[in-house]
Amino acid sequence: MIASPSPTVTEPRLISSMGYFSTIAASNLSSVSVVSSPGTKRRAQSLVFRSSASPSIETTPDSDVGSVVSSTKSKKVLVPIGYGTEEIEAVVLVDVLRRAGAEVTVASVEQKLEVEASSGTRLLADVLISKCAEQVFDLVALPGGMPGAVRLRDSEILEKIMKRQAEDKRLYGAISMAPAMTLLPWGLLTRKKTTGHPAFFGKLPTFWAVKTNIQISGELTTSRGPGTSFQFALSLAKQLVGETTAKSVEEFLLLRDDHQNPKREEFNSMDWSLNHTPRVLIPVANGSEEVEVVIVADVLRRAKVDVTVASVERSLRITASQGTKIITDKLIGESAESSYDLIILPGGHTGSERLQKSKILKKLLKEQHETGRIYGATNSSATVLHKHGLLKDKRTAVYALDTEGPMNQQMVDGAEVVVDGNLITSLGLATVTNFSLAIVSKLFGHGRARSVSEGLVHEYPRHLTPS
Repeated sequence: MIASPSPTVTEPRLISSMGYFSTIAASNLSSVSVVSSPGTKRRAQSLVFRSSASPSIETTPDSDVGSVVSSTKSKKVLVPIGYGTEEIEAVVLVDVLRRAGAEVTVASVEQKLEVEASSGTRLLADVLISKCAEQVFDLVALPGGMPGAVRLRDSEILEKIMKRQAEDKRLYGAISMAPAMTLLPWGLLTRKKTTGHPAFFGKLPTFWAVKTNIQISGELTTSRGPGTSFQFALSLAKQLVGETTAKSVEEFLLLRDDHQNPKREEFNSMDWSLNHTPRVLIPVANGSEEVEVVIVADVLRRAKVDVTVASVERSLRITASQGTKIITDKLIGESAESSYDLIILPGGHTGSERLQKSKILKKLLKEQHETGRIYGATNSSATVLHKHGLLKDKRTAVYALDTEGPMNQQMVDGAEVVVDGNLITSLGLATVTNFSLAIVSKLFGHGRARSVSEGLVHEYPRHLTPS
């Protein structure tokens, strides 16, 4: 069994009982720019911050990158991907660093731009790695996954880029399997304290291996797995553009600490278990939140759920809110020929508006509701359910935008995931991992959900038990 992850990093957190977006104070933005979703609307909420020393983030004495300050000039970042790359790790890196204002290039180490990731998500890179050979990057960050980490290792161009990055003492990082399977063979872990995925921890140099979620050793930052991706990306953002910007992005993403209670609330409890493999539909559109799409699909597929990601656009390809290009499994019209045990709508203000306009999706949701099957939504997509009349007398986790007061009285104060009978809602963004695990626990029980959580290197939520 994979060892339990260490406690999560306890950096300053947003503690709020309202809404699903944080308001970033203008005073924090005097010298930085935080890039958010196109068209995103935010509601004002009161913010309370807490900080304390963290036992699970360690910086070795040779680290001299903690004082990097933000600049008006965009920082250049390279995120390489290959066949079998872990999609959560890759997409979270891209999403967070773009929100922090970095110019992120996603490069394929394969012979084509389209890359199938480890859990089946198909990503479209911006360029082939050959286009990056002579470029200078402020940061190169490697996602893990198998065989993705090996595919990165075998790229001679990427190896030269990474060795030059280390020699020039510019920032570089690796998560999950990549420290052991990619950086180690390249000789880039010498005299560097390093962490990585528990399943590959034994391959790291024994004296230098540490069991922390984040490990900073000079210009190198390493992390443990999909469940620590947000921490990893935010640590890199802090080093790249400064603490003020990184903290603002952290607030926006709704990263939460373990002291908030409850994490989940349940009303009108009903049995979701099935006598067949659950079939789940995730409709997406241009402007959908990529971290929500990818995390839900990845986590559910790890739990052996049959997941279909369907585009409501005219093309299989969609461009998500932070510019990630995803190749979906089907168009919504083809998907409508089947029935699903669960339909989940990802958020993103622009994406939600486009989902709402789909007549086919409206019909599918109506049938889902009338037959008593399960449906759900994260952050702004709850508005889609509301406008289709599917939230009547239901409690939710989301403060729905553009709706009347009575709808917002249905929001459960302080909960990041709410289950009400056959409806599940979530605040979205960084809370979507717990949302996905709640679905797994409802479908299969806590045992499978806990097993998936361990594989992600994510601390299993203490409050998954219904209230």
